[in-house]
Amino acid sequence: MSVMADEARYGIEELAALGGVTRRTVRYYVQQDLLPAPLGVGRGRHYGPEHLARLQAVKALQEQGLSLDGVRRELERGTVRGRGAKVASLPEPSVARTAWTRLEIVPGVELHVSGQRRLPPPGRLRELAEWCERHFRGSDGE
Repeated sequence: MSVMADEARYGIEELAALGGVTRRTVRYYVQQDLLPAPLGVGRGRHYGPEHLARLQAVKALQEQGLSLDGVRRELERGTVRGRGAKVASLPEPSVARTAWTRLEIVPGVELHVSGQRRLPPPGRLRELAEWCERHFRGSDGE
C-alpha cells in the first residue's frame, strides 16, 4: 500500500484525542487486535486515517452496548484482518461524528479545534492564553 504525501499521520497522543480515548486504550486495542499496529518503526511510528476510522468504529460499537468480544466479532465480519485493515459494512451512526479538541485557554474562554487541524505547539498556546488574559480581563463584570 503506498502512502500519499498528503495522507494524515497521527502520533499516539493525537490518535487517542481524536478517538476520544487514552493512549493506554489505543495500545490495549492494538494488543487485543482491535486496531492494526502502528506504521513505521521506532520514533517514526505513526497511525493513519484507517486507524482513526477503526478506532471510531470500535467506539461506536461500544456505545451500542457491545463488549470488546462483541466488537471484535462485528469487526471480523466487516473487515480485512491485519495491518491497514479497513472497516466496512459497519452500522452507520445515526448522527454524524466529528472529532474536536476542546481547550480552556483562560477561565471562561475556550478554543475548539477540528480533528482535521494540528494543535499549535505549547509555546504558541501560552501566547494565546496570555493574549486572552489581557483582552478578556474585566469582561466578566469586574
